[in-house]
Amino acid sequence: MTADGPRIATYGAFWPFYLGEHARAATRAWHFVGTGLVLAALAAGIWTGDWRLFAIAPVCGYLFAWISHFFVEHNRPATFTYPLWSLVSDFRMFFLYVIGRLGPELRRYGIDG
Repeated sequence: MTADGPRIATYGAFWPFYLGEHARAATRAWHFVGTGLVLAALAAGIWTGDWRLFAIAPVCGYLFAWISHFFVEHNRPATFTYPLWSLVSDFRMFFLYVIGRLGPELRRYGIDG
């Protein structure tokens, strides 16, 4: 049991919940920027060998995501309860957007994207 209700037992059940927690386009946009910065920081860290870029990567991702949840979506970030599934889902959402499949995925679960 969590503060928000019964604990989600499977990733298959978590994914639609995660999308619902990102129902507003602005929330997803903030996440997209944060995840993009994470990937850029990691790539730059590999390219330059500067370890500080690896350290800043999670800060970029979480800062933008949490801003969106607190000020746009007005909900509690799922990462507080489901850290691994949230991380996986953030990248899944990012790449679905990049390949143009996020809209259909949102509609599949009744989320007006």
